[in-house]
Amino acid sequence: MTTILYGIPNCDTVKRARAWLDEQGLDYQFHDFKKAGVPAAELARWQRELGWEKVLNRAGTSWRKLDEASKAAVVDAASAAALIQTQPSLVKRPVVQWADGRLSLGFSPELFASHR
Repeated sequence: MTTILYGIPNCDTVKRARAWLDEQGLDYQFHDFKKAGVPAAELARWQRELGWEKVLNRAGTSWRKLDEASKAAVVDAASAAALIQTQPSLVKRPVVQWADGRLSLGFSPELFASHR
């Protein structure tokens, strides 16, 4: 199984995560949400294992730009997934599926080192 890093190429956190993986010489695939979207089956797994509230990034610019009705409509995993499918930038980044199948959300050198 290959490590897959999901995110957006211009996101600073994704850039740091990719640089760390490159510096460590770790092979990975990059899945670009902007070009390939958010895979529905993977999103469901992320929500199940990490929690839909953590996967949905309510602290980011994309969330702040939403109208109040769209924000208020997010009440559970299904409604969060529906919104994420239309606006992939709402996923907290990066999501990493490590070669051993474990998942992580966000980036810090310590977090990534624990998955080596």
